Amino acid sequence: MRPDGWQLTEDIDDFLARAGDFLRSRPALHNTPLTDIEKLRTRAADAHGAEATLFGRLESEGEVRAIFYRTPRGRLSLTPLPAEQVGPLAAHLVGLGHTPSDVIADHDTATAFARTWQRHTGAAPVPFWRTHLYRLGTLTPPLPSPEGRGRVAGEQDHEQVVRWCREFCVDVGEQSSIDLIDAGSWADSRFGDRHFTLWETPDGTPVSMAAATSIVGGMVRVDPVYTPAHLRGRGYAGAVTVAVSRAALTAGATDVVLFADPNNPTSNALYQRIGYVRVADFTGYKFSYDAPEAG
Repeated sequence: MRPDGWQLTEDIDDFLARAGDFLRSRPALHNTPLTDIEKLRTRAADAHGAEATLFGRLESEGEVRAIFYRTPRGRLSLTPLPAEQVGPLAAHLVGLGHTPSDVIADHDTATAFARTWQRHTGAAPVPFWRTHLYRLGTLTPPLPSPEGRGRVAGEQDHEQVVRWCREFCVDVGEQSSIDLIDAGSWADSRFGDRHFTLWETPDGTPVSMAAATSIVGGMVRVDPVYTPAHLRGRGYAGAVTVAVSRAALTAGATDVVLFADPNNPTSNALYQRIGYVRVADFTGYKFSYDAPEAG
């Protein structure tokens, strides 16, 4: 039996062999690690994952209790972590010389790690992301439904999808995604592995879109949902979200989830009306390693 504590590796296959059951045990809460690590695994299998990702798993009595992964760009992602393990993880990473650019986790874990990391390194944490996590309960299509239909986006829609994803990123302030899209790095953006659905009016005009991840561990995440500003308030976002959610259930998903901006009461109310139930809050902090100026 391996000793208790954090076990680190850059071998994604070994990591999944040991931590995969843990990740799949709570697919809604672990939705981002599930999709991120699957994308990393696919890239590695295609020989495109040249830069190594660091994976860690917390073991106790032969069981995995939590995991983290640090991407080549420096993002540290954590699953919910017992409070007494935050300090040891931070100390372990400091001792190995790792300096994450930011951390993302459920709110309590991210906040505890950010504060502990500041004590260890002096790096000031700056919150940059807050979101509510919703899981689909009973899908309830809105009534009345807008005229039109959902249609799976094809190659002929790629330019439209890319443009709307960029507009979505502008709306929510995702500069890193904008930079990748503008650089033509669609495959490297967080949208490159999505399956898009368009809502179109009876005359065939696309008016809204939603995307979903592939099923991983029984889970599908709906992301993003976007309607151009001049077309909002007509029920299109609700209709297209219902369409992709229903498609996920039909495909066999047991957990359908999505994130919503806490500062957007319209989208939060919409998702709850169509059957999504809030299950957790997530937070991201960036770390500033700038040395303070001498006074």
